Amino acid sequence: MILADMDAEILSMKEAGIEADIVEDGKSFEENAVIKAKEIAKYTDGIVLADDSGLEIDYLNGEPGIYSARYMGEDTSYHIKNANLVERLEGVPDEKRTARFVCAIAAALPDGEVITTRGAFEGRIGYEEKGENGFGYDPIFYVPEYEKYSAELSPELKNELSHRGKALRAMKEELKKKLEQVNV
Repeated sequence: MILADMDAEILSMKEAGIEADIVEDGKSFEENAVIKAKEIAKYTDGIVLADDSGLEIDYLNGEPGIYSARYMGEDTSYHIKNANLVERLEGVPDEKRTARFVCAIAAALPDGEVITTRGAFEGRIGYEEKGENGFGYDPIFYVPEYEKYSAELSPELKNELSHRGKALRAMKEELKKKLEQVNV
């Protein structure tokens, strides 16, 4: 786990006993992550991390973007969402099928300060679903340098390359800097 050596107890909202209905009405991944972190920070005096992530497809003007989870309706299966995206790119050549997974992480600190980090995982949209090691849009996300779909990558490699892993490692460094400033 990326944060394992931070010498801090890490709890999910559920583990902390926090229930909140959060309206994600930001216009960017960062805004949505900040909304979530600030809302949960109302219930604790600790550091709160929250993320927002999704898939951006360049040919589709960044769709599904911040609406990735709600794209085509919250109850629509990813198999249907994936088929729709692949169909919308029918006839589009590889070089124009560029896409990325994006993750923004916000940390709400006890003093009210909020810091954000971002990670991206570049690739392109494939022509079909492939692989079993993933969820969501992973089966249509092709990673050219490995000649595999994201859902075909080992969990270890995916964690190294992923948008969430990159954003979390960047946040870890930011939090270490903050702690060093406090302990000076």
